[in-house]
Amino acid sequence: MHQPWYQKGIDGEYQLPWVYLHAIKDYADMAAHLEAHPEMKVVVNFAPVLLDQLDDYKNQIGLYLQQGEPMRDPMLNLLSGVTPIPGDIEGRYEILKSCQRAHAPRMIDPYPVFRDLLGQVKKIFKGKTENRELWPLLHYFNDQYFIDVLVWYHLSWLGYSLKQKDTALELMEKGRLFTNQDRRDLLQLIFDGIAGLIPRYRKLAEAGQIELSMTPYGHPIIPLLNDLANMKCAQPDAPVPNYDSYPDGLQRSRWHIEQGIACFEAHFGMRPKGVWLSEGAISEDSVRLLDEFGFQWTASGQGVWHNSKQLLEASGVDVDSNKTHFSPFVLNDLNTRIFFRDDGLSDLIGFEYSKREHHDAVCDFTHHLANIADFHGDKAHEHVVSVILDGENAWEYYPDNAYHFLDQLYGQIVDHKRVRPCVFSELIHLKSTNPLSKLCPGSWVYGSFSTWIGQEDKNKAWDILIEAKQVFDQFINSEQLAEIDRIKATRQMAICEGSDWFWWFGDYNPGASVKDFDQLFRLQLINLYEILKQPVPERLNHPVSSGGGDAENAGTMRRNV
Repeated sequence: MHQPWYQKGIDGEYQLPWVYLHAIKDYADMAAHLEAHPEMKVVVNFAPVLLDQLDDYKNQIGLYLQQGEPMRDPMLNLLSGVTPIPGDIEGRYEILKSCQRAHAPRMIDPYPVFRDLLGQVKKIFKGKTENRELWPLLHYFNDQYFIDVLVWYHLSWLGYSLKQKDTALELMEKGRLFTNQDRRDLLQLIFDGIAGLIPRYRKLAEAGQIELSMTPYGHPIIPLLNDLANMKCAQPDAPVPNYDSYPDGLQRSRWHIEQGIACFEAHFGMRPKGVWLSEGAISEDSVRLLDEFGFQWTASGQGVWHNSKQLLEASGVDVDSNKTHFSPFVLNDLNTRIFFRDDGLSDLIGFEYSKREHHDAVCDFTHHLANIADFHGDKAHEHVVSVILDGENAWEYYPDNAYHFLDQLYGQIVDHKRVRPCVFSELIHLKSTNPLSKLCPGSWVYGSFSTWIGQEDKNKAWDILIEAKQVFDQFINSEQLAEIDRIKATRQMAICEGSDWFWWFGDYNPGASVKDFDQLFRLQLINLYEILKQPVPERLNHPVSSGGGDAENAGTMRRNV
């Protein structure tokens, strides 16, 4: 479960609504599936910056419902009526543009009223260019039309479990002409869904059904903070940033882990046993850091194992490549176990099964598991199949937010004679554990860091970030800064170090998404300079990347097989 920091600065207005939208859709549904299948075991990983934002949404929506306080999210203020429907064309256009940010075949088209409402402005949004000559038509729609669109947009983003609540059912049946009370009732449902999330997952963990793990606080690529040269093993010929290293990177990595632990303990009342390093990005120095903190396990992608296997074979080590990624590994003298994702099975869930009838998809998945068990024979119980994927981005491509698929999948796994669901901390002492003398640094995406570095726009972003870090180091202990500003600057630096900015840069991603994240990246850096009371570099007034590609699944996930 991961979303980057969408607020402008530490406590500013939210620039994008994805935290609360995924909360009411995916995080709520994933908890509901686990509650419905108490014998199913799952590892659930939360990024600390997501936990803090979920808590913030709970607090700000609660204050609105109790005291009428405006919220810091523009979409929620429009839904509630705190912000009136704008009279200007640009404001009206932005509402309709925002309310189409959904996978239409699964989240708009199944609802005839919502589909009809947006169909009335279809010509205005036809194609990838803005048809500004048609914008004046928006003057002919009354405020009620925009209210109805906003309500339906939020109804469509409700997960299957929240759609079964009376409030949602009544609003969907009503269809149009939503009142202020309807809007308030919907906001109450949204609040209830978000406020219950952390307690629900904590209860599941305390019952022993799930294992909760964490990511370093700001979701940085730890191996690249530690040493930019970690990219070279998997990307030996890729272009590099102008700077050779990230200043004091190992200490920054240590800070992200320490703050991640503190955040995790504050929300869940326990210390995690395992860490999913951001994007499964591992290297020997990063695993050594986890070992220093006493973590029992971490995990990465099968591509990292494949590249590491090539290193081992080149040094004369005989490797049984067909069996070994189904076992945990121990790297040299370290205690932290490493598990490698089965990319094929994980990508089937992430990219393929949404296109198939759910019963057929589940049977196909369990058939693969049975084949793996057969392959290992009487030692199958000593091996683990690690299926790891996003907790939010795949499900909107399934009917009903993958409710039928996950419900049947969990049921069949629990009842399967050859398969036992487990969490990683139960598996650290498996007899099949293998020694690993060489590790090729990489991530769960292609086994490399190519999604975050090694391309012109991504390298430019690293140079901009490194220059900001140099200024941060120079002035963080300056007498010009009050203690409160020093604390804010340190957190702001962590936000700027997040991996998501680099994910989106490059010409293979959709231009609209690249624009959103490019603007937010530069806003976060500008805010850092302002906190430090230093001049903002002129280059931050210009885009880092423009995108323009047509990536699969809107670019939010990467296929590995």
